Amino acid sequence: MNQPSTHTTHLPDLSGQVALVTGAGGWIGQGIARRFAAAGAAVVAHYRSSEDAARALVAEIGDAGGAALALGADLADEAECHRLVREAAAWRGGRLTALVNNAGVQPVQPLPGMTLADWSAVVDTNLRATFACTQAAAEVMRAVGGGTITHIASIEASQPAPGHAHYNASKAAVVMHARSAALEYGPYGIRVNSVSPGLIGRPGLADAWPDGVRRWEAAVPAGRLGRAEDIGDACVFLASPMASFVTGHDLVVDGGVSARPTW
Repeated sequence: MNQPSTHTTHLPDLSGQVALVTGAGGWIGQGIARRFAAAGAAVVAHYRSSEDAARALVAEIGDAGGAALALGADLADEAECHRLVREAAAWRGGRLTALVNNAGVQPVQPLPGMTLADWSAVVDTNLRATFACTQAAAEVMRAVGGGTITHIASIEASQPAPGHAHYNASKAAVVMHARSAALEYGPYGIRVNSVSPGLIGRPGLADAWPDGVRRWEAAVPAGRLGRAEDIGDACVFLASPMASFVTGHDLVVDGGVSARPTW
């Protein structure tokens, strides 16, 4: 259940696109990067601390005949966000057509007793990089006639989970930032959307959180946990011509669990 999907769903053709995926050393980021590469895009895999994972991903994409580059940056630093975007675009002669703001943190901590520093560590991390990378990428995209920006949010933006007050709030803000950016960058040919995943399986999750996984599987209409590639497919769709009239939208990818009655 927690292993990558091997499905070979036909993807839109993204040949000629250059996509920057932040947090590509993590499980969901890897899935997003793989699907962009499978669709024909050249992929820049950003990492902060997971350099080995990002470089292994780049090697995997290259072995499959794709083009990929690993770049490190601390996205808590605005200057680093701008440097990352500049270097990603320079790799392909100044061209960057897609950005996926995936990097973020999700600690569990009860709201009673949470300090302002605890709050800021999550909210600043999840929002600052989204803001700064979007702003930097939009300037590059304007110069090449447009592009797409996709924020990875969460179903917790609208259905909060206990112990995630800072995370819930940050992801709700990410959704609204995407809508705001869609409004202001639309005239420049830049579409901005968000993707809100449900519970995504990863190695060890069932052992680390058996009760949560059981409850999810009992509730989700699709009958399974999500896969990282499911989120990648949503991002590829939004970056493709198939979504040319889709902007300011939050695409929920949760197997239908949000449709389940809560009363």
